[in-house]
Formats: sequence, structure tokens, C-alpha cells
Amino acid sequence: MLSKVAVVLSEPLAMFEFGVICEVFGLDRSADGLPAFDFRVCGTEPGKPLRSTTPGVTVTPDYGLDALADADLIGIAAFHVSAMDNPASRQIVDAVRAAADSGAIVLTVCSGAFLAGAAGLLDGRKCTTHWKYVDQLAARFPDATVDPDVLFVDEGNLITSAGTAAGIDACLHLVRREIGSAAANAIARRMVVPPQRDGGQRQFIERPVAACSSESLSDTLQWMSENLERQHTIDDLAARSMMSTRTFARRFAAETGTTPVKWLTNQRVLYAKQLLEDSDHGLEHIAARAGFGSGALLRHHFQRLVGIAPTEYRRRFGSAGDAD
Repeated sequence: MLSKVAVVLSEPLAMFEFGVICEVFGLDRSADGLPAFDFRVCGTEPGKPLRSTTPGVTVTPDYGLDALADADLIGIAAFHVSAMDNPASRQIVDAVRAAADSGAIVLTVCSGAFLAGAAGLLDGRKCTTHWKYVDQLAARFPDATVDPDVLFVDEGNLITSAGTAAGIDACLHLVRREIGSAAANAIARRMVVPPQRDGGQRQFIERPVAACSSESLSDTLQWMSENLERQHTIDDLAARSMMSTRTFARRFAAETGTTPVKWLTNQRVLYAKQLLEDSDHGLEHIAARAGFGSGALLRHHFQRLVGIAPTEYRRRFGSAGDAD
């Protein structure tokens, strides 16, 4: 049962991520029949204001790092990797590691996973972070298994969440797990958010055209991206690049990190996302323009790569209304 919750802050702190943990665990909702948490805001120097990423805003922690020692839950509200090696951060890392060793649950929001990694909590475990940082997290902590597609990962005494609003999902999940669905639903209702979201963070990830150092391939990639509606064969693309089929396939993989078929599929899905956002065309029309040929094939690849159906993507992100 969660009773004592400590959120540890480092400078510069991210206000929204901090606010998410405060909103779920820091407000007294006992009048609504919900448990009131012993909520502590902690820093290396209690009483000293910490600057935030929001200009002109500071937050002053009332508690020092010793308040983490008997906490049931440690919340890490984002963490700037550039500050990883300064003395204050090393103190925080040691305090978080000690609290975790004493049995505390650790919950990270966005880049807070880097602090958990520095404390040795990611080794041999699954985790996630904001999609912009997944490669950096995986490189820095190679013993961790980083999932770039999910909103959060529950590893028992470690919960890591993706960017910003995914922290709400992780916090509500933890409330549901430890206290019950009624409490999670009540908090979500007060926050005016869904108690449980479907999907993952894949629909938010930008996948731009891969950079390419080969001039012949750069021209071919550009031509492919401008002619997505056409059906391409490896032989045709190799001839356009003035290479043999075998050399083209090898060079393409070396330059882009993927195959021509996968590259085309990714670019077609990107274009379909753009059309779903900005137009009111039906799925069959979008499928034809993006080169999928049929709405069924578009739905298949879109669901696989983005994590939600095209119609649901349009409902969430479209500006022209749902014509389907």
C-alpha cells in the first residue's frame, strides 16, 4: 500500500513532469474517499529554490534527500542528462539507489529514466522514455531493454514512462495496481483524463527520410519519396542508381539501415499520416496516393507501425474532420 511518496528534483526541473506527479499523489482528495499521501518534495538542499525550464519559475523543496529513505514511492520528474555527473546529481543517484534497495518503488517520467539508469535500476530490465531519447538511453545503458513504442513499462518496483503526458498513464496505472481501479478512476475523473489510454507513443514519433552520404542513393531516395504512389522493384531502383541489384541492396542497407521495401513502407505511412491530418480524403483515396493500393493494406501497415488504426489517428490528430 502506498503511503509515503517522495518526488526528487534536480536542476533545471521540468514543470509539467513534476506537476503530473503532484497532481496524482500530492493533492489531498480524502474528502472524495481517496487516501491522502504523505507527499514530500525533495532536493539536495532543502529550502533552496531550484530553477526550472520555465523562465522565471523556481520550486523550493521542503525536504532533503534523507526523506527518500523511508518512502514507499520515489517519483523522478524528468532528468537532464547533461547534469548527470555534477556533485548534486551524484548525491541524488546514491539516495535513489539506497531507497530502491530498501524496497521503494521508483517511477520515472520522461527522461527520469536516465537517473534510474545511473542508479543501476535499468540493468537487465525493460524500460522506456520519451521517443526522442530512446536511442540515447539504450546507448548509455546497454544492459537495459528499451521499448520505444509504449507509454510506460511496469517492472514491479520500477515503472518508467514515455514523454510528458505518458507520466499520467504511469501514475494512474500505479494507483490502480496498488490501491485499486476505483481510486484510479476517481483521480482520472478529477483530472479530466482517461483512466487508461490505449496505444503507445509510436503515433507521435517522427520518422524522417534517412540521411544518406551516397549521392546516387540520395537522388534515388528523393525520387522514391516523390513517387510513393508508383510500384517500385529492386531491379528498377538499382538501374536508376546505376548499380547491380546485389550492390544496390547492400549499399541501401548500409546507408539507411533498412531494406528498400521497409523504407518505402515507412515513407508511405508517413505520407498517409500527413493526409489523415490535413485532408478529408477517404482511406481508399489515401491508400492509392500513398502507394498501398487498397485501404486494407494501408490499415495493416499503419496499425503495425503507428500502433492505432488510421481512422483513430485521424480522430486524434486530424484537422479536417473524419470523412470515413
